[in-house]
Parts: sequence; C-alpha cells; structure tokens
Amino acid sequence: MSQNTPPGDRIAKVIARAGLASRRDAEKLIAQGRVSVNGKKIDSPALNVTAQDKVVVDGKPVGAPDEPRVWLYHKPVGLVTTTKDEHDRPTIFDKLPEDLPRVMSVGRLDLNSEGLLLLTNDGGVKRKLELPSTGWLRRYRVRVKGQPKDEHLEPLRKGLVVDGDRFLPMIVTLDRQQGANAWLTVGLREGKNREIRRALADIGLTVNRLIRVSYGPFQLGQLKPGEVEELRRKVVRDQLGLEQSEESKTGTALKTKGKQVRRPPRPDRAKKSP
Repeated sequence: MSQNTPPGDRIAKVIARAGLASRRDAEKLIAQGRVSVNGKKIDSPALNVTAQDKVVVDGKPVGAPDEPRVWLYHKPVGLVTTTKDEHDRPTIFDKLPEDLPRVMSVGRLDLNSEGLLLLTNDGGVKRKLELPSTGWLRRYRVRVKGQPKDEHLEPLRKGLVVDGDRFLPMIVTLDRQQGANAWLTVGLREGKNREIRRALADIGLTVNRLIRVSYGPFQLGQLKPGEVEELRRKVVRDQLGLEQSEESKTGTALKTKGKQVRRPPRPDRAKKSP
C-alpha cells in the first residue's frame, strides 16, 4: 500500500458489501446526507474507513459485510431482469420475496425466457460467474416451431455469424417432435443477447419457448416458477473457490414460494431475526 493511500476501503464499498445498497446508490445516500462516520455526517464518498470506524446509514449502524451467498431462482415468463424498466414492465425484483437481502442477477434472461437465474448478494461473485473465462456450460430446453432434421442444426454446432455477431459453436441435440413443434437441448458457454433465438432464426426456426435448466454445476431441478432456493454456503465456497470465514455456517438449502425465506437457525442468534 502506498504511504499516501489511507487504510481501509471506500465508504460506498463498505455500505455495498454490507448489503444495504449498490455502490452507486450508496454514493447517492452520502450526497443526501444520510450517512455518518464516527458521529459526523459526510457528504463525499471520497473517504476510506476501517473496521474501527462507526458507519451509520439512516440512523442504523452498518454491520460487518455479508458472506457471499448465491440463490437459485426460477424466473417466470413476463418479467424483465433489471432493477428498473423504462417501459414500466414488471421486473424480477418486484416479485422476489420481501425478506430476501439486496441481490443482483448473474446475467439475464429476456422477457419471454424462463428458468434458472442465479442471484447473489456479492458483486465480486456476480462478476466471477459472468466472466466468459469461467467457461461454465449453460443448458436450455428450447421449443421451436416446425419439424427440423438433425442435419438442419449443424450450422449451430459449427458456429455462425448473425448480424455481425459471431456465435461460438453450440452443443445441440434434437430431442423429440411434439405435434407442430420440436424440442431441442442447447448448450453454450458464452451467452450473448438473445443468442439462441437469433441463431435458430438464422437457420429458419422460430423459438416459442426457452427454458434455462442449468448454469454450470447449478441445476433448475424441481424448482417451480417464482421459487427461490439458497445454495448451501459450503457449495458456494467450493464451486467458486472462496475461503470460509470463521463465523460462516453451511445451513441447509432453502425454498420459498411467496413471501417467506427462512434461514437455518444459528446457535448464537437463535432468538434474533435473520
């Protein structure tokens, strides 16, 4: 560390890691005079703080950073994967359980797509999961209109260019014909905007249903639309190569349908709210 660099982390980062707001929103809170450090109100985010400093937001002390957590979410059709939508369409964040902490989505599923969407409370985990270098296979069940033959899908397996975008080779299998539609399984490692729909349209097939069933080692399984399930902390650490904190607990997988998410009780906090 340079002698001119003060110890600690930027105040907005500390607030964000505590799960209270994004860094950008934390800076807005500071500008609005809603943050104080050691009893003094601050108006600039250009401040580093350490664990010894007392940070208060809206009169409430900021606690220690949350441990990185990951949830599986079965996104229904008809929701956009943004915090706010310029067309005022409902977002996934409008429908998540109320007692879920502030979370971010890992990548996106478009309005008409459904299935597995990963959520996390940690920006570093989000970036790590989204990196193309992670190379995790994402699998989709795709229903298309028509009666394609296996050879029709060969351009997808070789890779193709659509409107100037180069799509890497996909893993594609023709599963079954169902009336006027056919079901495919498509796997890819680098998902670009509406990639599967655009690639299939390029070979003359129209997608009328698209369900993501896995993201790397994480599976949609029997999760119903709208349900949320938290991964065990140990699974998150092992899959992402994270170190275990002294106070972390593995807990159990959690499911919610509606508005309740119950965390496993902790011996030292059995009578406190999560």
